[in-house]
Amino acid sequence: MAVIEELIRVEDDKTLSFGNYLMDEKKKILDFEFEGDMYKVKTYNKITKLEKNGRLLYESVSGTTVHNFNLDEKEIIFSVEGKEDAQITLELDVEQDYRLYIGQVQVGKMKSNLAGKISFSVDFCNGSQQVEIKKV
Repeated sequence: MAVIEELIRVEDDKTLSFGNYLMDEKKKILDFEFEGDMYKVKTYNKITKLEKNGRLLYESVSGTTVHNFNLDEKEIIFSVEGKEDAQITLELDVEQDYRLYIGQVQVGKMKSNLAGKISFSVDFCNGSQQVEIKKV
């Protein structure tokens, strides 16, 4: 996989790819329209952040590149890569239970907080990781 030079793009399968963890300076794209929603991405080697309609959707510290990000009512699926291990935060439904899978292994069950956020760490020692989060 490779970083996203244009910072955010729509893939042929109608998923989003975004982020560039190789940049030393922060760059952002505002008002990227996709399926009637407005997205904003900020990214560089320290952080990658994606907002949808002014609401946080994805944030990683350190920066990452996300491929084929797909979100629906029941699950979120994406591949993520980075130079350093990352702490990822997603804003989902409030106080909802989710199952987290990394590399097709169930890592655990978690509940989103009052703001709808869940956080988890991803280790890149084996390269990019497939992440799947399913609503319970």
